[in-house]
Amino acid sequence: MPRGIMIISTESELSAFCERAAAYPAVAVDTEFLRERTFHPHLCLIQVATPDESVAIDPLALGDMAPLASLMANQRVTKVFHACTQDMEVLLRALGELPRPIFDTQVAAAFLGERLQVAYSGLVQSCLGVTLPKSESLTDWSARPLTPEQLEYALDDVRYLIRVYPLMRDRLEELGRLGWVASEMEPLLERSHYELDPREAYRRVKRVNSLTRRQMGVARELAAWRDRRAERRDIPRKWIMSDEVLVALAKRAPQTVEDFRSVRGTEQLSVGDVDAALLAVAHGRSCPAARLPQLPHPKKTASGDMESVCDLMYALLRLVAERAGVATAMIASREDLVAYADHPEESALREGWRFELVGTRLDDLLSGNMGLTVVDGRVEIL
Repeated sequence: MPRGIMIISTESELSAFCERAAAYPAVAVDTEFLRERTFHPHLCLIQVATPDESVAIDPLALGDMAPLASLMANQRVTKVFHACTQDMEVLLRALGELPRPIFDTQVAAAFLGERLQVAYSGLVQSCLGVTLPKSESLTDWSARPLTPEQLEYALDDVRYLIRVYPLMRDRLEELGRLGWVASEMEPLLERSHYELDPREAYRRVKRVNSLTRRQMGVARELAAWRDRRAERRDIPRKWIMSDEVLVALAKRAPQTVEDFRSVRGTEQLSVGDVDAALLAVAHGRSCPAARLPQLPHPKKTASGDMESVCDLMYALLRLVAERAGVATAMIASREDLVAYADHPEESALREGWRFELVGTRLDDLLSGNMGLTVVDGRVEIL
């Protein structure tokens, strides 16, 4: 094993490391997991780095990870991630609580001139001049033993992250934007962000928006049944029923086994599964009209004169974003601008850092107190 690689596979090793790590103001965290054949992601490895050491924690060998849970909950230690959503989901399931406080370098990068959703390798390259290998990107992280090459690859995800963090934090402090990043982190600290209600699962079904309200009521019941069934068996939803089949059944709303089986893609379902799915369909068919799902509001699009107004608003948005070194997409989309023009009081652009950065300027533009012009081929504010 190359020098410097530490694998933690006993509770005493984990406790000792977490005690050392708790002395630092921040630690970098990453996870490796598999979810291709399961309903929930299966945690296979946890990488944690302090400025002085990087370790790979083996959850498959550990019975009790309470010391790690304590470290993740320690308010004095910032947990640094890159694109944290999936890591937070899998750690919540493994540890029973969410890490906090957190700092996401992907989000932070968007406030420092990088494009939205910049890759970790690109961030390390731009900040540290280090090119990361991609040789183990398709590793089966559940296999044991892990090779030295696999462990090196996994630890790269935290050993450089802990070095990138202070550089980004210092720059954000200089710009007065550390609070902006913190505000973007707040929704990610809510358990509800990661725990889906089965009765809300229909909202993620492809092409569900093509259904009528009554058909959507059937889809809601079928999707809830599918989620519960897949979770009990710990298999992907699509192994129970694909989205395409679910939508077809919602449109047909079958009442008999024969009618249900006439839809292609239902052959693998057992007799019990078909009976349960038919019961779900019946619940959707009989749902009172007042309790049916509401059809989603279509995204607002500009028309007529408003299209020209939104073009002007978007030009201002891009100009402000470029000058500030903030990814345009982090601030707002064209649809957000249309909504702002219609109902500014309901827009996120009227709140927090977005209002500070661009909201006041949009107000001035829409009220005629600001204009745009072209100087030497560039858009400028009048």
